[in-house]
Amino acid sequence: MFPDAVDPAMLRHHGDVEARPGMVDFAVNVQGVAPPSWLRERLAARLTDLGRYPSADDELAARTAVAARHGRSPDEVLLLAGAAEGFAMLPRLGSRLAAVIHPSFTEPELALREAGVPVTRVILDRPYTLDPTLVPEEADLVVLGNPTNPTSILHPAETIQALRRPGRIVVVDEAFADAVVGSEPESVAGVSAADVLVFRSLTKTWALAGLRCGYVLGAPEVLARLAHGRPHWPLGTLQLEAIIATAQPAAVAESRRYAERIAVDRAAMSERLTALGIDVHAPATGPFLLLRVTDGALVRKRLADRGIAVRRADTFPGLGPDHLRVAVRGAAEVDRLIDALNAALW
Repeated sequence: MFPDAVDPAMLRHHGDVEARPGMVDFAVNVQGVAPPSWLRERLAARLTDLGRYPSADDELAARTAVAARHGRSPDEVLLLAGAAEGFAMLPRLGSRLAAVIHPSFTEPELALREAGVPVTRVILDRPYTLDPTLVPEEADLVVLGNPTNPTSILHPAETIQALRRPGRIVVVDEAFADAVVGSEPESVAGVSAADVLVFRSLTKTWALAGLRCGYVLGAPEVLARLAHGRPHWPLGTLQLEAIIATAQPAAVAESRRYAERIAVDRAAMSERLTALGIDVHAPATGPFLLLRVTDGALVRKRLADRGIAVRRADTFPGLGPDHLRVAVRGAAEVDRLIDALNAALW
C-alpha cells in the first residue's frame, strides 16, 4: 500500500501536535482563538435545537447559501465535516492513477494511498511554479492546493484550467482562498464543470477548527460518487448553522477585510524575519510563510523550549528538515517569535 520511500506517519503529521497548551502558536494556521462574537451568538441561539436531528430544511438552506456565495446551484454543493472529510472520500472516485502536486497538504495523498489508489508525486522545485506538463497524461485524478500549504504560492486559475483533460478530474484544495486579498483571485470555485472539484474550509478564517465545517463544489453526479455510502445526518445542526452564517454577503465582506489585515501582517512579518537572515519564500499569498533555516530541527526545538510553536515542514514531500512553516500573526506575537529566534539562531 505504501512504497518503502513513503512514511504514512509523515503524511499524517499536522501542526496541531506542535502546539502545546500555553505556547505561542505559529504552527496552526487558524486565525484567532475563537469565532467572532456575532458567529458565537448565532451558534449559541441554536443550542436549544440540539435535542432533534438536523433538519432537511437546514441542510438545504446551507447548500443554498453556499451555492449563492459561489454562483452555483444547490445540487453542486456537498457539505462536509471539514475539508479533510472530503479528502477521505476521494478514493470513491475510482482513480487508476492519482497525481498529487507537492509540496502541499498531505491528507489527500494519505487517503488515496490508504485506499490502495496508485499515487504519483509531482514535486515542484522552488519557486514552486506549477507546470501542467509535469503531470503524467495517464493521471485521471490531479490534486493540488491553491493557495498552497505550505509554500503560500497562488497558482493562476488559467494554469489550473490547463490541467484539465478528457477522463480526468482536477481537485483543488482552496482551504485558504478566502485569506487572499481581493475577491478570491485565481479561485476556480465558480467553474461549473464535470471534471473540477473545489474543496473549501471554514476552519481557518472563522476559527472553527473544533466544529469541523467545509464543503466541496462540483457536478452533482461526481458529488454523488463522493457521498456514496455516507451515513445519515453527516453534519450536525451547529455545523449547518455555521456554514449558512459564513456564506452570507456580510460575512464574505468581513473575510475580505481579514484577508487585507493578514496581508499587512504578512508583509511586516516577512520583513522582520528576512532582517534576521532567514530565507522567507516569496511571493506569499496565504496566512502562512515558508522559511528555510540552518539546522531547522534544532531551531524548532529551541523555539519550543522558549514557548514558541512552529510547524516542521519536512513532512511535506519536496521539503527538508531545514524548512519551517509559520502562521501569520500580529505584531505582539511576532515580537516574541523574533526574540526567540534571536536566541535560537545564534
